[in-house]
Amino acid sequence: MGISDEKVVAVIMVGGPTKGTRFRPLSLNIPKPLFPLAGQPMVHHPISACKRIPNLAQIYLVGFYEEREFAMYVSSISTELRVPVRYLREDKPHGSAGGLYNFRDLIMEDNPSHIFLLNCDVCCSFPLPEMLEAHKRYGGMGTILVIKVSAESASEFGELVADPITNELLHYTEKPETFVSDRINCGVYVFTPDIFTAIQGVSSQRKDRANLRRLSSFEALQSATRNPPSDFVRLDQDILTPFAGKKKLYTYETMDFWEQIKTPGKSLKCSGLYLAQFRFTSPNLLASGDG
Repeated sequence: MGISDEKVVAVIMVGGPTKGTRFRPLSLNIPKPLFPLAGQPMVHHPISACKRIPNLAQIYLVGFYEEREFAMYVSSISTELRVPVRYLREDKPHGSAGGLYNFRDLIMEDNPSHIFLLNCDVCCSFPLPEMLEAHKRYGGMGTILVIKVSAESASEFGELVADPITNELLHYTEKPETFVSDRINCGVYVFTPDIFTAIQGVSSQRKDRANLRRLSSFEALQSATRNPPSDFVRLDQDILTPFAGKKKLYTYETMDFWEQIKTPGKSLKCSGLYLAQFRFTSPNLLASGDG
């Protein structure tokens, strides 16, 4: 397969009705990913950003919502963007990395060279083609979109330290109690298919540890509450933290806007950010006239 023939797929995590309670009451009558920001569903912004990725073959939405809640939107957006968009419903929580692994056979159907992973509740300019170019230069397993924030707000997110010359991820910690860095994880990634081997490795280690323990029924019960099941793998704690400093993961820093859309108040701010962006990228979407 030549470089020009390489296919890319994108996976957008949309969560589910059991999550996103901080977004109520806005999400009581409509799934949070379909709540309008700047006149378009929240999930529309990352989807339309994916459309700019060269050689994009497919977009997958992964979540816990009933399929019927997304059926009409998925059909219309596929037609509008002329890119296949498919909704995949998780049967149970698998974690951010486990959810990706759960659908690995479908995701790898087109034999993609790269896989983008995005969180739906993130508002930014999504510099995906630029990330992909940087990722290919780095030659690692994955590249994380990062941004510089105030030292006071950094602890609300995953903080990281990267090599200032090579951009290699050297250290990663999720919501630390003490200050580590003013660079944070934006929840936007690009990986090679090697990510599936890494996730499988975490799963296998967990199974092996469970099998080694010869526990009484009481100890087994205690252990079950402390240790997640082997197929529940978190991207931050289980992949980013242990793989930091191993020349596997790199960072790409955005100088543009970024917000996490967790509350109704944030939805207003993010609508404003997208409307401001439309003035430059899609002025046709804004009202025109003499007033």
